[in-house]
Amino acid sequence: MKRKIEVFGVGCPKCRKTEENTRKAVRELNIDAEVSHIFDRTEILKRGVTSSPTLAIDGELKIENRVPEVEETKSLLSQGYILRMEWPV
Repeated sequence: MKRKIEVFGVGCPKCRKTEENTRKAVRELNIDAEVSHIFDRTEILKRGVTSSPTLAIDGELKIENRVPEVEETKSLLSQGYILRMEWPV
């Protein structure tokens, strides 16, 4: 099942770092995920986000008003999911 991951923020350095860390976590876990960055203030407010950066996973707000480290994001992404493993050939 493809995961939907969203970073909310208008483009400040912390928001960009959150997106960067999130993309790195997805790569390291080798999961099927779509990562998007929501910049539009109207959309951000419509989604109930009041501070940035904010990270949402599968529609649920997980982290607000701080930059999560890669390991923390990996932990959130792996909760309740079986991760694909690449087996040596």
